[in-house]
Amino acid sequence: MKLPVSTEWLLHCATSLAQLEAGTTASAAQLAQHFDLPAAYLAKQLQALVKAGVLAATTGPRGGFRLARPASEITLLQIVEAVDGASSPYECREIRQQGRGALPAEECQNPCILAEKMAEAHEAWRRSLAATSLAEVIAALPPSAPSRTRLRLTVTP
Repeated sequence: MKLPVSTEWLLHCATSLAQLEAGTTASAAQLAQHFDLPAAYLAKQLQALVKAGVLAATTGPRGGFRLARPASEITLLQIVEAVDGASSPYECREIRQQGRGALPAEECQNPCILAEKMAEAHEAWRRSLAATSLAEVIAALPPSAPSRTRLRLTVTP
């Protein structure tokens, strides 16, 4: 499975916002500078997290983005699905019933074993992401990371 690069951006941005002091925001421009990303495109992507209830956005001179709820209540799956949706990356098109190698209809009464295995793998991936909160990610960072992130993100670009 290959996810768009914007998924990586938003996972890192949400993780960075989770490291800020409560109530502190970072603008799209600050986040873009922090990660050397295109600000206009990042701002559009961040709106997907606002729409999903992962981030809150404020406007004005001190506006920006912050977590909409505690990091312990935000999972990696919520972030990924806000950007990429929940559909499976694998779609069985029943090619086992096509071409010279087509199986007889009576041998295709059960779902395709490959489709079943791909669905199982997708569900395992989703369960893993759903079981991992931003708070757990932050806890696994080097101890100096949160203070370094706060310092670098609160400096205006």
